Amino acid sequence: MGVERRKRKVMSMGVMGVALDPEETETFVIRKLVDFTGRDVLDVGCGDGRMTWRFAASTHSILGIDPVAASIAAARASIPDELRAKVRFEVADITTAEAPVAAFDVAVFSWSLC
Repeated sequence: MGVERRKRKVMSMGVMGVALDPEETETFVIRKLVDFTGRDVLDVGCGDGRMTWRFAASTHSILGIDPVAASIAAARASIPDELRAKVRFEVADITTAEAPVAAFDVAVFSWSLC
């Protein structure tokens, strides 16, 4: 397994070290549906950033929001140096958050509607 794939696998580990989407099916489907290249992205319910890292490199910018402060702290702590200029995480609830109209080109809701 290559270094990049190993990094992605580690980043997709969920609670108690359980691999989430180890086959990367979710990632494959999202990339088939959306071209993130150069886009400003809102990642709703981002948690610890498990999906954020799968498309962040190709975006113009990405804002991950989640109402759980501990998840946001974990996401912030794991931002790779090369993505710090374009990725940020905020504690927020999408039902009450106020974002400027047309602030984002794409919104991702991975596991947020469960």
